Amino acid sequence: MATIDKIKSGLIDKIIAIQNRDFLEALDTLISSSTGPIPIEKLTNEQKVMLEMSEQDLKEGRCISQEELEKRNLEWLNAK
Repeated sequence: MATIDKIKSGLIDKIIAIQNRDFLEALDTLISSSTGPIPIEKLTNEQKVMLEMSEQDLKEGRCISQEELEKRNLEWLNAK
């Protein structure tokens, strides 16, 4: 895994190469908005229940791979 310094250096190199003003302004906005503390969101009771149900599904093996999910979605879409 790359160290923080290597990641920063790589990002700086990439930013220096960017010539698109709109892209740089959008990047500046993104970086500026993410430098403050990350707010902690409160979960609703419904969200907590859904997370608990998801954890139970994982424990009991009721899950499929991303590949299988995409396959099922394509089959469903093609059936319409």
